[in-house]
Amino acid sequence: MKILIVNTFDKGGAANSCKRLHLELLSKNIESECLLKSKQNNWSNSFIYSFKPPAKWFSTSDKIKNKVKRILREFEFYSPQIKKDEIKEFLSFRSTGLEIFSFPNSGIDITQSDDYKKADIINLHWVANFLDYQSFFKKNIKPVVWTLHDMNPFSGGEHYEEKYLGIDKFGFPIRRQVSEEEMTIANKNIEIKKQALSKVNNLTIVAPSEWLAEEARKSEVFKNYPVLCIPYGLDDEIYAPRDQNYSRDLLGIPKDKKVILFVADSISNSRKGFAYLKMAFQQLANENVVLCAIGQKNSELELIDNILELGPIYDERLMSVAYSAADVFVIPSLMDNLPNTVLESIMCGTPVIGFPVGGIPEMIIDGKNGLITKEISVNSLVETLTDFLDKPESFNKDEIRADALKKYDQKIQAERYISLFKEINGQV
Repeated sequence: MKILIVNTFDKGGAANSCKRLHLELLSKNIESECLLKSKQNNWSNSFIYSFKPPAKWFSTSDKIKNKVKRILREFEFYSPQIKKDEIKEFLSFRSTGLEIFSFPNSGIDITQSDDYKKADIINLHWVANFLDYQSFFKKNIKPVVWTLHDMNPFSGGEHYEEKYLGIDKFGFPIRRQVSEEEMTIANKNIEIKKQALSKVNNLTIVAPSEWLAEEARKSEVFKNYPVLCIPYGLDDEIYAPRDQNYSRDLLGIPKDKKVILFVADSISNSRKGFAYLKMAFQQLANENVVLCAIGQKNSELELIDNILELGPIYDERLMSVAYSAADVFVIPSLMDNLPNTVLESIMCGTPVIGFPVGGIPEMIIDGKNGLITKEISVNSLVETLTDFLDKPESFNKDEIRADALKKYDQKIQAERYISLFKEINGQV
């Protein structure tokens, strides 16, 4: 049984999840290969997409057919494709605070890849700007398992259909206003996806969280396909508790203060919710508490007392040191799937505080391995942080770690995928 895992990049949160599954499959003697559009790292059995189409001779009938197709497109009888100029203009007017927006057309034919031709099952992952819906699903003849990492595979282009954009002066989220143009583009993209999948009967959807699984089941694109939930998995040797004093020495973090940890590539991303944590930390105004931020440094944080910017950390073992150095990890995301950062934190025995959104309440057992705020607001976050700081000893790191191992060990994830692949491949 040969599995081809397809992902756009080999860097980022979705890529890390993809890599962990891929390497665990290999460790269990499953023939797994990874096909990537962009390759920076050197994973075992990973390959960059490469295909040079042969020179094509166009007959008179081909030219007539192509001309007819062009005419039909102009009258919107052939396909609801969106023109490049329209895409460029649309993207230029979207708010920079929103997540990226991806279209279902890439011009890349994955089925022409030799790696595709050798595979028995195709396991799509985060494939934005790589998978071309129309060409792939028209030509694909193999069973497909699509692992969702966000909402883009079934949305009109957004990776998260964000409800909020910004924060008001009272610390509450500002309801986002979706423009008519955004709705028009989204509807066109959804129509493209529905048409591409209209005759597909060999597709299984896998979501890491029950929240994302339910969103997929309700969607126009995936409502007719089986949707399963298989949580992400982590390497329990890499993400493990480290000595807190040693960890703080290594990272230059004060030993005599309570440490709140925040992790995000960019604090300007509205969905990540750093504005809420920043305002909450300022209101907390506790000299005995320091906020450590991991990610790209930002000049606006330099003026805030007791914030320590650690910069980006790419080494996973060093990340486990950062989680171990903290008393609590805070994830103020306004919408999220099954964040790797939460899994990483609890695998290291560090409790987590988060808003009651997306898949986060599935991961945080309130009072056991962290706390869930009552609502999305700065005041609620301040109250929850205060409750935690008043009695941090009520959280047992060993128990947090043990519970995480039962649910999120990557061996468990791989076994569930192997069972699914065997069932699809007729080996059960």
